[in-house]
Amino acid sequence: MLKMSEIKDWEGNVLDKKVTELRVELFNINMQKTTSGIEKPHRIKEIKKDIARLLTVKSAKVGR
Repeated sequence: MLKMSEIKDWEGNVLDKKVTELRVELFNINMQKTTSGIEKPHRIKEIKKDIARLLTVKSAKVGR
């Protein structure tokens, strides 16, 4: 799980890259869930929250 204090200092391109990675991971986990079930269902919620944190920091940087 990412912390706001960690990601505040990241550049915009790093934020974009991480959001893309997390969205791909979320897609893969959802596909696993649909087909065979997953070991760690709580990971879906964590990934969604991490994506939201990254997008919040990104939008705050644009507003500066």
